Amino acid sequence: MRVSSTDLQNAFGKYLTLVEKEDIIVVKNGKAVAKLSRYTEPDFFVVHEEARGYRSTRKISYEEYMELVNSSDQRYELIDGEVYLLASPSFQHQLVVNEIAWHFKNYFRGKSCLPLTAPLDIRLHGFATKFEEDPNVVQPDIVVICDREKVNEDGKYEGIPTLIVEVLSPSTKGKDMTAKLNLYMKSGVLEYWIVDLDDRQILQYAFSQDREPESVKTVRTGETIQSFVFKDLEIPLDDIFRGLAGK
Repeated sequence: MRVSSTDLQNAFGKYLTLVEKEDIIVVKNGKAVAKLSRYTEPDFFVVHEEARGYRSTRKISYEEYMELVNSSDQRYELIDGEVYLLASPSFQHQLVVNEIAWHFKNYFRGKSCLPLTAPLDIRLHGFATKFEEDPNVVQPDIVVICDREKVNEDGKYEGIPTLIVEVLSPSTKGKDMTAKLNLYMKSGVLEYWIVDLDDRQILQYAFSQDREPESVKTVRTGETIQSFVFKDLEIPLDDIFRGLAGK
């Protein structure tokens, strides 16, 4: 069944009933943009990264999330009770991730902080006092951790990264620029870079120790990004984007 995005939004309950019998293709401006499929176990909808704007009304528990993760070879994130299926990154995405990671590796060599790349589960709980009260699990493209003592006996990291980098894909733009931005700020992350491949720029956010916005700037090609937290960490954007085809 094919329905328009407007019809879906206006009669979401109706289509949740119909999806029990067949898949529903969501169409916007004549183009298929999302698919709703029936799930029998577990009993919630997984939001594909491509399906921006369509959500189940029921939030799921951390236990349900872990059941899904443990029964699948796919990668998922849990943000505010929503499950996101992570799409495979593009070649250009990985080029830029590797370039930033290389600069980070050179800068942090011999220092107490450590840069790491996905996949690595980061458990965050926003303003809540403990993870169980507001469980969120994300896999940022790059993190810099300065609290290695928060790695538990099972080798799982349970701390708060100091700096997080997300490289945008068309399907992740809304999530990275809204849901993750708010989650990282509320959880105590001090700096967040959002790397835009299309515009060849980086949105750079600094958050205070009180978990409030402190500074934001846009760094463009031809300029150099300088970390708010690590004052002598500098990377020319021409280096970051040099592997991409010219625009």
